[in-house]
Amino acid sequence: MLSSRHMETILLRIIDESDRYGYELFKEISERSLERLQIKEATLYAVLQRLEKQGQISSYQGEVSNGSKRRYYHITPNGKETLQTEMKAWQEMKEILNLFLEEKEQ
Repeated sequence: MLSSRHMETILLRIIDESDRYGYELFKEISERSLERLQIKEATLYAVLQRLEKQGQISSYQGEVSNGSKRRYYHITPNGKETLQTEMKAWQEMKEILNLFLEEKEQ
């Protein structure tokens, strides 16, 4: 199961590439995970709100689409720092897990 910390990291990574709106994030997560990671819309927006409260992302109103303005999310310097920290921690954890899980040569 995906932890909220991992979900936050995934969102920060995608938003770091370019500003995105909610449905765009929803689709991107599904596509990149080859449809294996399906999150509920309510969960996505709850995590986005939490990231915004923490100062990891900021939001702004974008263009009008289908009669309403889209809310775009932008990563902040604090969010970029958090993302780098999480990426380093993930790389280290992968290396440690590989020590235990890779087949040993006989």
